[in-house]
Amino acid sequence: MSWDEIVVVDWSAGNDTGPRPEADAIWIGAAGEEPVYCRNRALAESWLTERIEAALTTDRRLMLCFDFAFGYPAGFARAITGRDDPLALWSWLEERIEDAPKQNNRFDVAASLNRIFPGIGPFWGNGLKREIPDLPRRGSDRTCRWKQPRREAERLAPGAFEVWQLAYTGAVGSQVLMGLPVLERLRTRFPGRIAVWPFEPLDRPVALVEVWPSLIAKAIARANPDETIRDRAQVSCLARALAAQPDGRLEQMLDVPRDEEGWILGLGHEGALAEALA
Repeated sequence: MSWDEIVVVDWSAGNDTGPRPEADAIWIGAAGEEPVYCRNRALAESWLTERIEAALTTDRRLMLCFDFAFGYPAGFARAITGRDDPLALWSWLEERIEDAPKQNNRFDVAASLNRIFPGIGPFWGNGLKREIPDLPRRGSDRTCRWKQPRREAERLAPGAFEVWQLAYTGAVGSQVLMGLPVLERLRTRFPGRIAVWPFEPLDRPVALVEVWPSLIAKAIARANPDETIRDRAQVSCLARALAAQPDGRLEQMLDVPRDEEGWILGLGHEGALAEALA
């Protein structure tokens, strides 16, 4: 199992950040290439589409890695879609998320998800000025919490946050809500050409893979002591670390159960990834 190109994407759920490259935006890195800054998700989706088209045209195997969860804790997909299929949840979200460079409806969609369950929750973190019924600002205001709040991967990755938190320090839930619809559109645009890891066999020319650069945060910091934009450094470093792995080791990293929660590539192999940056 070999890959001709490995690309890492640092995602963002925020609004258009303007033409000047900055942190907390979308950064894309590929081994041996300068990082690409995308000021909004529409531009990032266009860049990804072109990259996939180029790989398919030249018959190259392409791995696209994204730093947000591909699944939710066990049972959530069935509660929403009636199926234990995380990709059905991707489709559900793509049909409901409205996205524009300066605004999106992620908080309202999260509130609609909360209304499916009794009480208040499990999503929290209303980051808007207006009040949104059924979406509390604080996690402590919830009366409905998922029976297992973290995915197994998050329980094993020190510092990983829950997917239910949508705003404030460390929040990752908004990235999931705004990222999965984009991946679903890519799957639809290239039917039969894209596989989603670990839910599907990697027998197609393009793979979508979940990563978390913070797995090797210390190694990235050592390799880039003068970098002022952490996101820019981590996409390049993780892409380089993954590309430097021998085929057998990368195959070991990819060899995980096809669990509905998904997984983080490289979890449990942090030493091998960090060593590649030494």
